[in-house]
Amino acid sequence: MPDPETLLSAHPWLSILPPLMAIGLAIATRQVVLSLLAGVWIGWVIAAGGNPLMGTWEAINCLVAVFGEAWQTRVIVFTMLMGSLLILMQRSGGIDGFVQWVSRWRWSQTRRGAQLMAWVVGLGVFIESTITCLVVGTVSRPLFDRLKISREKLAYICDSTSAPVCILLPINGWGAYVLGLLAVEATAGHLGDQGTLPVFLAAIPLNFYAIISVLLVLFVVLTGWDIGPMRRAERRAREEGKVLRDGAMPVVDTEVITVPRKEGVQPRLRNMMVPLVAMVLMVPLGIWITGRAELRALGEPTTLMSLLKNASGSTAVLWGVLFGVAVAAVMMWLQRIFSVQEIVDLSFKGAGGLVPLATIMMLAFAIGMTCNELGTGDWVARTAEPWLSPAVIAPVVFLVSCFIAFSTGTSWGTFAIMIPLAVPLAHLFNENPATAGVSLPLVVSAVLGGGVFGDHCSPISDTTVVSSMASCSDHIDHVRTQIPYALLAAAGAVVLYTLLGVLG
Repeated sequence: MPDPETLLSAHPWLSILPPLMAIGLAIATRQVVLSLLAGVWIGWVIAAGGNPLMGTWEAINCLVAVFGEAWQTRVIVFTMLMGSLLILMQRSGGIDGFVQWVSRWRWSQTRRGAQLMAWVVGLGVFIESTITCLVVGTVSRPLFDRLKISREKLAYICDSTSAPVCILLPINGWGAYVLGLLAVEATAGHLGDQGTLPVFLAAIPLNFYAIISVLLVLFVVLTGWDIGPMRRAERRAREEGKVLRDGAMPVVDTEVITVPRKEGVQPRLRNMMVPLVAMVLMVPLGIWITGRAELRALGEPTTLMSLLKNASGSTAVLWGVLFGVAVAAVMMWLQRIFSVQEIVDLSFKGAGGLVPLATIMMLAFAIGMTCNELGTGDWVARTAEPWLSPAVIAPVVFLVSCFIAFSTGTSWGTFAIMIPLAVPLAHLFNENPATAGVSLPLVVSAVLGGGVFGDHCSPISDTTVVSSMASCSDHIDHVRTQIPYALLAAAGAVVLYTLLGVLG
């Protein structure tokens, strides 16, 4: 029987094969589920030393183990519950009420005005990247469809105002997580005489990828500058009236988003806005409750940063969606729109419509677990380490972080791999008089920007999947149309990191 350790130690590059296979097959065949499944399977065959039977057994165990992680299960559950909320709002006339309301405003009559609204909403909802996608997609999709703006464009706006915005703010779960990783490095003395918060704050204006991504969306919205696949998608929507291409497979069942308003029910804006606002407001409350409970258990003092650091973001989002569904159900029962049985039936129908998305999410988590088992991120980081020097450390760290995040589909996992590598390395350079002058905030920003790149456009990223869901877009169509913009922002970031590195 082949030895797993011997196989990987002899051929460590095999660790990158599963995510590359999954991503490549997904883009080439548009069969996301089968591609991800193939990536998971080949990964566990490699882990089993090339034994296909043992690899198949371990792959099945991995799929089951996804639900052993509470936060992953919560993400899958709240994703399906969004289907329940969407169908309740649609059937009760909430969506139609919103369309009627925005139609009164002059800006809503133009493609530019509708896209600008989506961009502004994305900037305003910065609590958690998933909630940003859900709110932007839900609020904007009816207006985009009416104005014949492609679903791919909506998915791009959803995605580009979620993670890129969240990483630029220290007062959310993203900021707290990064501060926690930096605190470990501070304890080891790798931050020198700088504190964790000052380093993070100094890294924010240097996070070129996130900043360029957000501003690029605004530029595209204001100028109508569409490139590559996005240009074709927008031309199709504008000239043929097709917001989706022929043969597209949205990750949301069309019955969830095309269900008509119940006969005899008047369009009512509140049936959409009140549940959405309730959902959004419940998230920070959930963060406060879960964070405070954890701090009490640890016996630590309660501060804003400690709350954010110890809170459960997935729990808060799950509570938010549950609360939104509950508010919608009560409102519609009190208005005599639905009976209790109708509410239950519609909720199950809506959740069932998102089973394909939940499957993709489960497989994305599974391939992430497979990469962890194979040490994919660690191998990539070790391979790039010899190429680092004071002048190029920032651009190289950024590119390595991009590759790890794109391959594994997780920005937070990339942060956890790269910050303990990049920060001590920068500190080591600065301790040597011959190589001193490396900017620690610049290196940190390179890690964060690279991690967001992967979270932003990888087909196996949960944020990318949720953006496709929120906009009711074909997932691979979203990835293909967004990648040119992401690569453009990444190229700009590399140029700026190189210039600053060379100039010292």
